[in-house]
Amino acid sequence: METIKKSEDVANVDVYTAKGLLTVSHRYLDVRTEEEFKKSHVENAVNVPYMFSTPDGRVKNPDFLTQVAAVCNKEDHLVVGCNSGGRSLRACVDLLNAGYKNVNNMEGGYSAWVDKGFAGDKPAEELKTACKFRP
Repeated sequence: METIKKSEDVANVDVYTAKGLLTVSHRYLDVRTEEEFKKSHVENAVNVPYMFSTPDGRVKNPDFLTQVAAVCNKEDHLVVGCNSGGRSLRACVDLLNAGYKNVNNMEGGYSAWVDKGFAGDKPAEELKTACKFRP
């Protein structure tokens, strides 16, 4: 019987490493909400929200793994990102436990991507969402 994966089992990469991986056939899975994704995102990213915003706060997307399976294979090399790294870490744990083999969590999330200047010339406040949900 396979052991259940936990956050310690997730491979974390910084934004520089993530940017490099994306140039060599890795896919970027953006697990932010659709609203966050529409504001700005990594080029060629696939968006499958890990959580939804509701009037009562954020709730986990019950169809997350099914929706990922519709756009990614378990053998795909994935870089998973959110806004600051919390949701993507939890998403990576779920993906590993579902049998995905090549999953990397982008530390710092899209906020770090923007802060390093990888998102273009617009001011950071136009590109990223202020995070009040830091883990």
